[in-house]
Amino acid sequence: MKDYLNLSILQLDLIWEDVSLNLKKIDSLVAGKLHNTDILILPEMFTTGFTMTPSAVGESMNGESVKWMKQRAREWNIVLAGSLVITEKKQNFNRFLWLTPNGEIQYYDKRHLFRMGEENEHYSAGKQKLITKLDEWRFRPLICYDLRFPVWSRNRSDYDILIYVANWPASRRHVWKSLLLARALENQSYVIGVNRIGKDGNGVLYYGDSMIIDPRGNVLSKTQPNTESFETVSLSLNELIDFRKKFPVSMDADEFRLTDI
Repeated sequence: MKDYLNLSILQLDLIWEDVSLNLKKIDSLVAGKLHNTDILILPEMFTTGFTMTPSAVGESMNGESVKWMKQRAREWNIVLAGSLVITEKKQNFNRFLWLTPNGEIQYYDKRHLFRMGEENEHYSAGKQKLITKLDEWRFRPLICYDLRFPVWSRNRSDYDILIYVANWPASRRHVWKSLLLARALENQSYVIGVNRIGKDGNGVLYYGDSMIIDPRGNVLSKTQPNTESFETVSLSLNELIDFRKKFPVSMDADEFRLTDI
């Protein structure tokens, strides 16, 4: 079993609705920094920002962004992940993509659409959760507003790392940080929160506050708010397993079932 996982996060200022420039910017920001990385996680809608004009920027699964992700995952020999605006069968999705070096693609469509930003009027909600693996590690990817719904995020002893990619505004940064910590503690899981910085095309300000948290609620990362940064943190699966054995909260968890999954 591979104990340590080197997980990297990229916090950046996104260029509004410009796919090509954002891809070039990511290439520049991570150049020469990925030699120890197993997984690189990018923010929500990392090629456009949180746009409500999917008709203008939506791509197919054979579009520029997915092709770029395939190529970079192979070139960098890493898992590459983040969310994009994907259009298929006349529906738009805020889709988290998980690309492996061998070209395998898995995805999760955002379930909870942010109605206060009219996301529910422009995108279709996903209904299926995703649990994916790398070696012995198990991952549960979610997107931004999903963070507010603990039942959807609940660990059923089926994941080790909970991922949230986001465009979470600075005006609610206390909520972002508080809920990330809560999810780590209640689920006895590593939690990864990757958020953008800067100001988007609607004038909304973002501070990032990206972080990597261990199951005890300790923040392992040192990413600073409102700063573009790349950071890699090593996570231990053995430490996680030992903690769960010593403090087996899951044995007393309530049973429940979501009827539509």
